[in-house]
Amino acid sequence: MGKEIIAIAEALSNERAIPRDKIFEALEIALATATKKKYQVEILVRVSIDRKEGSYDTFRRWVVVDTDGPLEKPAQEISLQAAAIDHPGIKAGDIVEEQIESVAFDRITIQTAKQVLSQKVKDAEREQVVAEQRERVGKIVNATVKKQTHDIMVLDLGNNAEAVLRRDQIIPHETYGRGDRVKVLLQEIKSEANRGPQIICSRTSPEFLKELFRIEVPEIGEDVIEIMGVARDPGSRAKISVRSKDKRIDPRGACIGMRGARVTAVSNELSGEKIDVVLYDENLAQYVTNTMEPAEVSRIIINEEDHSICIAVEEQNLALAIGRNGQNVRLASQLLGWDLKIMTENELESNLQEEVGKIVKNFTETLNVDDEFARALADAGFTNLEEVAYVDPSELLEIDGMDEETASELQNVAREALESKENAENAEGIKQLSALEGIDEELAGKLVAHGIKTGEDLAEQATDDLTDIEGLDEKKAGEIIMAARNEFWFKDSAK
Repeated sequence: MGKEIIAIAEALSNERAIPRDKIFEALEIALATATKKKYQVEILVRVSIDRKEGSYDTFRRWVVVDTDGPLEKPAQEISLQAAAIDHPGIKAGDIVEEQIESVAFDRITIQTAKQVLSQKVKDAEREQVVAEQRERVGKIVNATVKKQTHDIMVLDLGNNAEAVLRRDQIIPHETYGRGDRVKVLLQEIKSEANRGPQIICSRTSPEFLKELFRIEVPEIGEDVIEIMGVARDPGSRAKISVRSKDKRIDPRGACIGMRGARVTAVSNELSGEKIDVVLYDENLAQYVTNTMEPAEVSRIIINEEDHSICIAVEEQNLALAIGRNGQNVRLASQLLGWDLKIMTENELESNLQEEVGKIVKNFTETLNVDDEFARALADAGFTNLEEVAYVDPSELLEIDGMDEETASELQNVAREALESKENAENAEGIKQLSALEGIDEELAGKLVAHGIKTGEDLAEQATDDLTDIEGLDEKKAGEIIMAARNEFWFKDSAK
């Protein structure tokens, strides 16, 4: 029997061109499967084949479970207490084995082994095909449409490799038939439990546009021109920003090509998608101006606090700047990574005056100064109390009529106002937190000192964030966090 197993392993290994160990693994699984069929209940079996002699032993297995109650799978599990009788020191999760009679290596077992081996070979071949494609992830590949359904299109990549192109990854209005050639970006390889690794492709990804330009523009492939960003409305319009590492080369001109040949070639591949090639600039204001083309920008105000940019244009240019259905400003915003707000010059001026009015009112109420003095601070670029309180005094002295004594007094008043505001916020925070279950005023004070000033702040914390506060262990921290979440997150949804 041993010689027969060795002979079968050698023959299958040579026939299928796979390692002998894989053959033996398949044979062991086949023998284990045949053994399980002898029992009326599902048991765990392990078979071990001697790689030299061909003989094999069979073992029934049980998983050790730490429980005092009934076992969920009594045919496959054993309690820790029972296992410890014959195996002192054994732990939950360990395996207990007992040798049992082995099944004969007969025709049925051989047939089972062939089925198991066939599946293993298919899995190995699929993995080999996928492994070859992994090197092409992020690259454009030529494929042939093999079949399609309402949701997906199956593509033939050659060398027995198949890929999936989902409907949402196809450019709108594109249609393909079986046997059609199509260029796609090999986007990623996903492993799915039931279907194994799946090769996913795209034609709508910004990376697809990047790779098309890399192919069409030699300077990009040679890394002389760098693509800084891409924003797409697939099939309609796109913006791509570029810069040159060689000052002698015009990156925009190189990407557009002679008489627009290069950008037209890319556009044609994308079903006529219009492409704006934007010149990248380190200066954000200039970059914004370039990105908004073909609209002309009159004025730009950058707000770093909320990561937004206000852009003013002439009234006759407003529609062009916004674009059809907001397309131009939306693509520009995606390319820049900033929230863009488009308005006319009159609207911007009105908004600025309104904002200045709020700043002036805040200064007059908190600094005890008149409108003229408050407006002078606003005109000098001061927008809040923190700036006035902690700026270098020399900056205040640049304001007309400001002397050192006045500047010093002004900063003291600003600091006192900030301190008073903080004290009021802390008091309100202590009041709100101490109203929660499990929190007294002392603990609320510690939380506020830790920067947690509202119930919402507390609800957003993790247990580990609070354990360094004196008097809070992991259990207590968890309890007060849940109290805050019940009050501020779950209370309305429970109604």
